[in-house]
Amino acid sequence: LWRRLLLGTDPSVIRLRRRHRRIPSPPRCKMCAAPFGPPGGWVLRYFGHARWAKNPKYCEGCFRTLQANHGGAEVDCSLLFADVRGSTGLAERMRPAEFRALMGRFYDEAFAALIDFNAIVDKFVGDEVIGIFIPAYSGQDHARHAVDAARRLLEVTGHDRSGGPWIPIGIGVHSGVAFVGSVGQGPDTELTAMGDAVNVTARLAAAAGPGEILVTAEAATVAGGTAGREHRSLQLKGKSGLTDVVVVTSDEPDSAEVASR
Repeated sequence: LWRRLLLGTDPSVIRLRRRHRRIPSPPRCKMCAAPFGPPGGWVLRYFGHARWAKNPKYCEGCFRTLQANHGGAEVDCSLLFADVRGSTGLAERMRPAEFRALMGRFYDEAFAALIDFNAIVDKFVGDEVIGIFIPAYSGQDHARHAVDAARRLLEVTGHDRSGGPWIPIGIGVHSGVAFVGSVGQGPDTELTAMGDAVNVTARLAAAAGPGEILVTAEAATVAGGTAGREHRSLQLKGKSGLTDVVVVTSDEPDSAEVASR
């Protein structure tokens, strides 16, 4: 069941999507295609298909599926970790309420960027945001979505401006096999990812400098090529060997343009 849900091949989901697509009123739930706009969305919200608060591109009905079916599956996916650089120093120089407002703005911008590129917003942890890109929502080109979402994050935080960013961030992107599934109980149920791929992505984000996106070579190749970009070999904490990465910045063309060259 979980593999079918994560890959977007579950027969019940396919049938539900076909039925919902007959009802007008986009935008729609990315999983079951339930309409959110009026008038169709007004009706379906009473049948459990209102927007899911955790990610407004999905409905509460799909979230209940996560709650009712604890478990998961190993799937190919892409992961994004974005980390605020120097957050301890920022907090030291600001009043607590000012720092909270700054981080709140970062969370809002990150949330919008991730869902625009079909990610699941896994969680906000301290000064870090985590996104998961799975085939069911992002298609087989989930690596490209992850890289483009990372570039959008640099743009919305001001890394492409001459005056510098309003908050400095570093980002890691990696593609690989992860265990993606439902954890927790009741309203605390979360769809999350676990495994070595998650650890690699977290280490990449920690190693990225302000305004840098460190993308593993595997993910960069799938996302749109590595030609013309800086390459590095990094000794990531806890990893036995070197990890080859490509450096992506906000002033480059997006991955679709690179792939077309």
